[in-house]
Amino acid sequence: MSWQDIKGHAEVLEKFRRAVARGRLASTFLFVGPEGVGKRTFAVKLAQALLCSEDSAQPLDPCGTCESCVQVTAGTHPDLHMVKKPKDRSFIPLELFIGDKQHRMQQGLCREIALKPYMGGRKVAVIDDADHLNVEGANCLLKTLEEPPPRSILILIGTSAERQLPTIRSRAQLIRFGPLAEADVAELLFSTGIVDDASRAREIAARSGGSLAMARRWADEELGRFHDALVRQWAAADYSAVRMAQSVNEFVAEAGKEAAARRDRLRQVVGVGLEFHRQLLRELSGADCEQAGLPGDVIRTAASNWRGDWETAAACVDRCLDALAYVDRNANLVTLVECWLDDLSAMAVTGRPLVS
Repeated sequence: MSWQDIKGHAEVLEKFRRAVARGRLASTFLFVGPEGVGKRTFAVKLAQALLCSEDSAQPLDPCGTCESCVQVTAGTHPDLHMVKKPKDRSFIPLELFIGDKQHRMQQGLCREIALKPYMGGRKVAVIDDADHLNVEGANCLLKTLEEPPPRSILILIGTSAERQLPTIRSRAQLIRFGPLAEADVAELLFSTGIVDDASRAREIAARSGGSLAMARRWADEELGRFHDALVRQWAAADYSAVRMAQSVNEFVAEAGKEAAARRDRLRQVVGVGLEFHRQLLRELSGADCEQAGLPGDVIRTAASNWRGDWETAAACVDRCLDALAYVDRNANLVTLVECWLDDLSAMAVTGRPLVS
């Protein structure tokens, strides 16, 4: 994969190229942006470029064929360390940073990145799912962040700076990734075989909000039908929170007995609610919602039925963000769904944000 295959982030790449050319590359970066826009793919390609053993006429232009490049692609490079949250855990386990209780500071990312490079002149660590760092995990990283080893690069990947602990934000250079262009999402859907029809790929891309992850969900016919039904109920503004909660809980239960699968499905549902209310907020504040991901007619219907103003819509966005956070905190899913939808319904009916 070349840089040309990574869609939508040419400006971010140029920033890194300028930093490398000037010899001013920072040691720690926090990549933030919507889910499914290619932050992790960009981070791995950046690691390949930094570890490439061949000289290039342009900074950060990996050859793709040397031993280092091949090993990065295969995920076996000894100087590249990847950490992410296991599917069955709510947070990134502490042992991934400092080893288990029997091997404290003898294993884990913090030890590995402190060692001298095995092959090249750098060590690169990528922490995916940084939104799921707990206080213990963040504290383990503090010494590494405060005193980064020479020639080391640490990249944390999350969805927003606000979801990171202050100790992380203050020690990392923030790099923002925007949504992908609708045409890029459609091309990725079709070229990767997620959708086998180009026109359907364009239709799904139009409601993806610039996120390939969201597009994958709309491409799933079962998920797509359910999400579409929810969106149209929210747009009508006269839905029953009780019946909707029952429907959502049944849909979540259909994901299977595994807690991780149920939480992932609820995360998707809440994500659709978040996207809907974000687009409603855009419409109410005068922004163009046609490019925002959900059908413009649905959003306009929602705005015409809305009893409140943009501040109430913003409060609904905040409530969806709160619900997403609780999905990852082992909250009881049934209770969470009921409280979340009841609060959204109350704000839709009264036209006012909830009083704390």
